[in-house]
Amino acid sequence: MSAQIKDPSRSSYYVDGDFYRTLIERFGDWQDDERIVNDHIARDMFRSLLEREARLLDQHRYEDWLRMFTPECVYWAPGRPDGGDPRTEIAVIFDDRRRLEDRVFRLRTGYAWSQAPRSRTVRLVTNVEVFSTADANRRMVRANFLISEFWDDETRRLSGWCGYNLQHAVDGWLIQAKQINLIDCDQCIRNPSILL
Repeated sequence: MSAQIKDPSRSSYYVDGDFYRTLIERFGDWQDDERIVNDHIARDMFRSLLEREARLLDQHRYEDWLRMFTPECVYWAPGRPDGGDPRTEIAVIFDDRRRLEDRVFRLRTGYAWSQAPRSRTVRLVTNVEVFSTADANRRMVRANFLISEFWDDETRRLSGWCGYNLQHAVDGWLIQAKQINLIDCDQCIRNPSILL
């Protein structure tokens, strides 16, 4: 009998107690001046990765954007300014790989009414800082962002900072976890139908 291959696009088998514990630990006390990577080449490489992510989202190249993530990933926008704990608190967004693929599929169907017509966006990424970890194949990255979205004759702005847990893979660095920290996350945020 052959072993069944688990597919993260089909089920959330990997989001369990250990996954949550590791996530909270990694996004806990990582923004430490002692851990800042001062190598300009490394910082430029990670900045380029975040700028590419912003460009792909602005161009609605969602499948290419998904390829920037590990198979077992999480995309998290906390509902509290200090991040909180997704095990016990409401989040604006908390998506695993399967849910991210669902979002992209729905955007492609033409039946995502919150995106009819499709939003036009411009994302600015700035203040990129890279932090080392105990694992040489993992980095934490922080960047500020500003998203301007034009939809239905209205322009709105979303701003805050993102934390990234990046894993080194065979073909480069991939996003294992993205935490989107909106400055107004605890206020009424109109349907965040765009990917932040």
